[in-house]
Amino acid sequence: MIGYFPVVTISVRRLTARAVSGAVLGAVLAATLVGCGTDDGGGTGAGASSGTKARPPVSASPAKPPVPAPAGKPSPSAPSASAAPGPGTAARQAPPTIAPGPGGRTAVFERGAASSGKVVALTFDADMTADQGPRAARGEHFDNPQLIATLRRLKVDATVFMTGRWAEEYPDQARSIGTDPLFEIANHSYSHYAFAAPCYGLPTVARGDMAADVRRAFDAFRRAGARNVVPYFRFPGGCYDDDALRALAPAKVTAVQWDVVSGDAFAKDGDAVAEQVLAGVKPGSLVVMHCTRSAAPVTERAIRRIVPELRARGYRFVKVSELMAGART
Repeated sequence: MIGYFPVVTISVRRLTARAVSGAVLGAVLAATLVGCGTDDGGGTGAGASSGTKARPPVSASPAKPPVPAPAGKPSPSAPSASAAPGPGTAARQAPPTIAPGPGGRTAVFERGAASSGKVVALTFDADMTADQGPRAARGEHFDNPQLIATLRRLKVDATVFMTGRWAEEYPDQARSIGTDPLFEIANHSYSHYAFAAPCYGLPTVARGDMAADVRRAFDAFRRAGARNVVPYFRFPGGCYDDDALRALAPAKVTAVQWDVVSGDAFAKDGDAVAEQVLAGVKPGSLVVMHCTRSAAPVTERAIRRIVPELRARGYRFVKVSELMAGART
């Protein structure tokens, strides 16, 4: 058993949805980034001062860190039934979660403990909104097989935050990601609609439907045959408030944000994306990236530079579950 231990930078946000400035960022969320695919056989532009998800501002330049709320405690509790969508889940060690905060609010994990050493978690959002089926039918590519193949070739552990709608559109790819031991699938909602408003023009999920939307995504992962699924949730657009954190309680998930913005969304310069990540990573960092050929076309190129350079600095790549488990004193 992992036991109880404090976590560094765990926060339960209050009052309003966190917003990130930047004109390009608005374009990113308005376009609703999509895509993270597999190799089945074989934010904003880089350098911007904020990222693709609404949260306390994060930039490549030094900034004052947000003041964290009282730390939650990771616990070894198993995922809920809705968070166990594939065969074999019971045989695996349950991933760590974080106890709810005051008033039953869902806890938010942003980064690991610096004391855990030179580890970093790369995360990739597989966004697809509930109304984007026609775009896929017209031939828009929301996957990035080359990126996934590169992560496999470089043997990089990673966490994919996937929407349920994406898993329905690409069940074979969802199963391939969700059965590869390099990866784990986390929840990015079913619909990719906002859980707090305003949120870059995204439609809003009714408060009473939020937990059901999360469970519906887990059900989609189960139907696709994904097994490596963890009870973690990332808010669409990164937008949340106290009401959303309380509404998620029945879903029994831990919310996961980030402390490093890659700037890969709509970027055209892979080196600039890589430099932004390399400048921001510290021991225990959690990086947000995307994987879609149409809206984040240079991510794979950036990964080919990021991975060897961070390894040369002594970093090891881990999934979010390992980063959370290692956040001990």
